[in-house]
Amino acid sequence: MSNPITKPNSLPLAPGARVEIRDAEWICKRVDRASGGGFALTVTGVSEIVRDREAVFLTEIEDEVRVLDPAETKLVRDDSGFYRNTRLYLEALLRQTPPTGDGIYVGHRGAMDAVEYQLEPAAMALAQPRQRMLIADAVGLGKTLEAGILLSELIRRGRGRRILVITMKSMLAQFQKEMWSRFTIPLVRLDSQGIQRVRARVPANHNPFYYYDKSIISIDTLKQDHEYRTWLEQSRWDVIVIDEAHSVAHRGTRNLRHRLAKLLAERSDALIMLTATPHDGKPRSFASIMNMLDPTAIADQDNYTREDIRGLFIRRHKKDVHDQVRESFRERSIATAHVPASAPEEAAFDVLTEMNFTRLDQRRGAGQLFRTTLEKALFSSPAACLETLDNRIRTLEKKEDAEEFEADIIALQELRGRVEEISLEEFTKYRKLVELLTGEGAWKWDGSDATDRLVIFTERIKTLDFLREHLPAALGLKDDAVGVLHGGMPDVDQMEVVENFGKDNALIRLLLASDVASEGINLHYLSHRMIHFDIPWSLIRFQQRNGRIDRYGQQKDPQILYLQTDSRNERIHGDQRILDLLIEKDQHVHENIGDPVEFTGIADVDEDERRTAAAIEEGKSRDQFSEEIEQKDKSFFDLLMEDAGVEKAPSPYTRVRSMLSLFGSDYQYCREAVEFLKSNKSLQTEFDDNSRTATITAPEELRRRFRNYPREVLPDDHRLILTPDAARVQDEVRRCRQDEEAWPKLQYLWPLHPVFDWLGDGILSQFGRHEAPVMTVEEGLAPGEVVVVMSCLIPNRKGQPLLQHWCGVCFEAGKHTRVEEFAVLMQRTKLGSGEHPNAGEEVDTTALEKLLPEAVDRARVWMGLQFEEFEVGIKGELETQLTRLRHLRQRQRDQVEQRFRSDDTRVASLQQQRREKQLRDIERIFSEYQEWIEDSMTGENRPYIKVAAVLKQ
Repeated sequence: MSNPITKPNSLPLAPGARVEIRDAEWICKRVDRASGGGFALTVTGVSEIVRDREAVFLTEIEDEVRVLDPAETKLVRDDSGFYRNTRLYLEALLRQTPPTGDGIYVGHRGAMDAVEYQLEPAAMALAQPRQRMLIADAVGLGKTLEAGILLSELIRRGRGRRILVITMKSMLAQFQKEMWSRFTIPLVRLDSQGIQRVRARVPANHNPFYYYDKSIISIDTLKQDHEYRTWLEQSRWDVIVIDEAHSVAHRGTRNLRHRLAKLLAERSDALIMLTATPHDGKPRSFASIMNMLDPTAIADQDNYTREDIRGLFIRRHKKDVHDQVRESFRERSIATAHVPASAPEEAAFDVLTEMNFTRLDQRRGAGQLFRTTLEKALFSSPAACLETLDNRIRTLEKKEDAEEFEADIIALQELRGRVEEISLEEFTKYRKLVELLTGEGAWKWDGSDATDRLVIFTERIKTLDFLREHLPAALGLKDDAVGVLHGGMPDVDQMEVVENFGKDNALIRLLLASDVASEGINLHYLSHRMIHFDIPWSLIRFQQRNGRIDRYGQQKDPQILYLQTDSRNERIHGDQRILDLLIEKDQHVHENIGDPVEFTGIADVDEDERRTAAAIEEGKSRDQFSEEIEQKDKSFFDLLMEDAGVEKAPSPYTRVRSMLSLFGSDYQYCREAVEFLKSNKSLQTEFDDNSRTATITAPEELRRRFRNYPREVLPDDHRLILTPDAARVQDEVRRCRQDEEAWPKLQYLWPLHPVFDWLGDGILSQFGRHEAPVMTVEEGLAPGEVVVVMSCLIPNRKGQPLLQHWCGVCFEAGKHTRVEEFAVLMQRTKLGSGEHPNAGEEVDTTALEKLLPEAVDRARVWMGLQFEEFEVGIKGELETQLTRLRHLRQRQRDQVEQRFRSDDTRVASLQQQRREKQLRDIERIFSEYQEWIEDSMTGENRPYIKVAAVLKQ
């Protein structure tokens, strides 16, 4: 008989279980706790009518969900040569078995040159009860790859079915393709065009995130699209990844990005945050990120220690991993091109320094003086300065008291007249740029070499426009050879520019970029040269810009050039010396420290720029400013970050594990599985064993699985070209930059590719309902020995795998002898060798089936012992977690009481509601987290058991 589920928790149910629902048989792919009670079962059909169909059933509303009784499994003889069918059936079950524990099973095998430090975030996260962490490695160390490794592990464990990635607009395509090309994680891109496509496909009033369970979207799209923000807020996720996470830190009550991220953090089990600038120097800002990861961790947001947030973040600089990546980072060269100011430029500088405003700059706020703003704009370009002047003049002229600003308007107009006299020929910094690029020196460049593309950064959009207008003709470049990138462009246009800049066959040779391009994006594929047309006023901005080409994977030595106009005006010359100092300090930080924040103590770009502006306004000398920016005392964040995440932990390679397999490789299994399926259905396939390349024309049932994936992952002709060779896939990733579509045509054949799910389900569905094969093994078994191979899995209270084992229950002469681990059984029988000839002898399946009830009982007892042993270890960890929660709960309550303590009865009365609300919030947060911990770390000793096969001598 089969076992009906009459209550949500009455019987074990786990991924891999075969169940009967509505008179059809299904394979359970996922079990989730449903909000209304019971479980939501994600299943794939096995019966003929529902074969290959996916569905979700709620146990609370189904009349009956029946788990098939393993003791009543029907045994069938395998007539295939060398027992191919049995081996494939076992392999399909093994590959659907999620690993448990903290080992690294697949992430290290992604299509990349894995380096030890890149595995550390996954090793660190998997050792925690909840995988929520900030990966805060320095610019260029490969945070996207580190996120992909951890995502792969969670997917393999069945804990990454629903994934949401949030990143910057310019990063959408880059992140999406990295995840697919290297880890075959199919994120649907919801840019402005993607949203329109989704709206056309998804019925009105339906939540699109129910259809697309792996998506990538920009935080700005969520801010602007109220409808999608509402859909998102109603969804729950297994994993959320937030890229450039510093942008969602709390910086005031009107920070919509922070409120969105905080809301999302509450709707996900796992949370991965990525940023190279993890804090802005303010404890509360960093605490807001830590509280998204673990709202129980920090009691006092102004005063906490590294111990409070241990395990929540990891941060390394190039110097920390230098020994591991000695060949992966090239030596950068730095140069500054100085050019004397022209007479019209000197005249403008003189007027600027002699200006005396009657009203402007009289009541200084927190920002820089307007005179400094003008100077910075003039340092960028005359065009930028004219724009700034015109905007301010118009603003003053529109004021009701405009007459009071008349003298200032006249002064601004005088400066405007001088700046306007700086012609193209007299704009010396621009002329120097053209001279360097068209001359015979080291910076000669004409754009003829597609592998030597040039990046020019400028802060001001007006300067960008000026360069776009004049530079192409001066260099002899066609319009389509020049790309422009700034924050005002639509997301699709930003992604297209970045994508084309990295494609060999794209016409673009020169990229003119504002600082929107200084965060996250990869510009190093075909570019190793960068020019700063204007010099940043922040060391953080130096690091961000230079990190676009000086990063992991750069094949050539990065060359970086700064352009500087030298004035004879004493004050202007002193200010320019300040900027020269920043160039020197950036190189010092790069060579000796790795992080400007650790050098200056300032972690916010705006604050860093304000300090430079203040030094200019106060007329500080180069030496004075040098002493000021070199932090002498360890700050709060120095102490907090010191050695953070770099404790002398064992190498993550000691945590690498292999899943049990009966086949020598993924390619071998794929080939034999396809041949097996071809015997029962029409498939168009080709295999080249020399190159280990599989070509599969996707049949209709496989195409259905791709319908909610990115359109680009399934070619128009439906031909999937696959290889398990990671090096070839990496070559294809590089080659595809020459392709118009820029998506790899050669895909990575590894355990997470969707084709393996299709193959596994297809193999399992070819066996009859509740059947298991019988295999005769002549080597390794005692005379007359019979072994019943079974998978045993105990889920946690949430229905997720908690403890999983495969075993063999051994009988000799019909008497039970022992239970042994399947790995041991495989070794002694050489089950994975494929060298077991099938003589086609008759098998008394009736006699073997009589052993099944006892075999199941023995397996259940054996698994119970494994569970008891597991509980001994987990109880200590669980108690540690619960004790920590009790301690933190009380600390947070004490903080609230202290915050609202007042002798003023009137004030206390006014604040009583706020106090009670905060206390209620604490109780809710801690109760939810405690429930999550208990549900995740505990289960019942009621294993789900499946008879996989019977081996006989």
